[in-house]
Amino acid sequence: MSSAVNTTMGGKPRDWLYWLLLLIAIGTAISGIVQLLSPKFVLTMVGAATTSDVSYFFAIIGMFMALFGALVINALLDVADHPVAILWAAMQKLFAAVVVWVGVRQGIFGPMALGIAGFDLITSVLMFVYWRRIRDVWSTRA
Repeated sequence: MSSAVNTTMGGKPRDWLYWLLLLIAIGTAISGIVQLLSPKFVLTMVGAATTSDVSYFFAIIGMFMALFGALVINALLDVADHPVAILWAAMQKLFAAVVVWVGVRQGIFGPMALGIAGFDLITSVLMFVYWRRIRDVWSTRA
């Protein structure tokens, strides 16, 4: 490991990637809660319809965002590595980026949503990098 890695709590690396993913996970959980509690507000921000049906399903998506964000927070803050949790959270971010991009292409979301898709895509790449790091460490421990 590089000298820039701060290891604490059982040797889990606490470098810039760890802290960035923790901040993103907190943001994901909070934005998911906001989307769950106020879907019309978020739908308006991304230029989408705010009908009752759309708002209801968007709130469900917010619930899953909150859950995946909390999962990553838990996985990162725990002493043990949790490569499976990070893998599936990375997959969730990747597929979220794809479906938001498709939604923009189909006119469901406005262009503002492309920023969200891009952020989710970058986040998924960072999570895959982190997953690979902890997966490799985990496999050498077994």
